Amino acid sequence: MNLKSPTVTVEKTQQEVFEFLMKVENFEQLMPESKQKFEKLNDVRFLFQLKGMPEIVLEHKENTEHSTVILGAASEKLPFTLTADILDTGDNKCTTQLIFEGKFNAMMGMMIKNPIQNFINTLSENIGKL
Repeated sequence: MNLKSPTVTVEKTQQEVFEFLMKVENFEQLMPESKQKFEKLNDVRFLFQLKGMPEIVLEHKENTEHSTVILGAASEKLPFTLTADILDTGDNKCTTQLIFEGKFNAMMGMMIKNPIQNFINTLSENIGKL
């Protein structure tokens, strides 16, 4: 399953957005209002839970300096990645888009597609407000 958020313009430089996303504790600011739990586990991992959803642990998997941050599920039960593509647009601004890629069976995919799309859209909107 591949889902993309709308691309948002951020009134910060590409480097500032990249550095913000590299600090896992900052993701708490991006979470939707339905967030029930958020906990920084270490410098590369955090746990969160949204209303009506199981707890999910995300961790930094890899990054490309200033342009890409890739988070992935720490559990093999829900294999997915969440990639933030950050593009410099000049004038101390950048654009950001989130891309969700997961491997789920068809039934699971149907059940989680809309909630995940809403989730990444909210994260993206909140990045745009930085």
